Amino acid sequence: MKKFKMPETLSQEINNFELLNSFILKREIFDKNLIILVDQSNLINVFKILKDEQDFAFTQLTDLCGVDLPHEEIRFQVVYNLLSMSNNSRITVKAFTDNSNSVPSIKKIYPAADWYEREAFDLYGINFSGHDDLRRILTDYGFEGHPLRKDFPLTGNVEVRYDPDQERVIYEKVDLKQEYRDFDFESAWKGFNYPENQNDIEENTDD
Repeated sequence: MKKFKMPETLSQEINNFELLNSFILKREIFDKNLIILVDQSNLINVFKILKDEQDFAFTQLTDLCGVDLPHEEIRFQVVYNLLSMSNNSRITVKAFTDNSNSVPSIKKIYPAADWYEREAFDLYGINFSGHDDLRRILTDYGFEGHPLRKDFPLTGNVEVRYDPDQERVIYEKVDLKQEYRDFDFESAWKGFNYPENQNDIEENTDD
């Protein structure tokens, strides 16, 4: 196997590839990994170059995930992690989208994106245009909402239970039997003021 290609070297090779370089909006190096930001409209062109050109040869999509940034103007980020076995290098590609826009599916370029894109759709509601089977993959049929969005309620919208009268599993609105409790996460040893002597204990008891 070749020696690990440093991200600085990979970044310079991208600079030398004029077409690919023109698609990149921003780049940074973090923890020995090159991260590039690309407009969603150029994703297909970027991935074709990264996969097909021998200088890059990123033939494996190792991960695709969503990120919810509710306070940003463009709410969602799609993150792709690629691996080149032949060049022993890695790269991360990022693109932004929101509820009113779709990200082009890369399933035809990287077949592994099939389930990854369905997962991002299921958990974040990110739409991938051109995906031929974009349906939920982790949540149940008829599930309401997208559970990894920051505004999704911690309790969920519904709960399920088995109804012996109907002899089937039914959905019901969440019914909390008690209010949330407040917890003090300070260390029991550091956060509590222990009395220094017996007199302090007696005084607190009298109060």
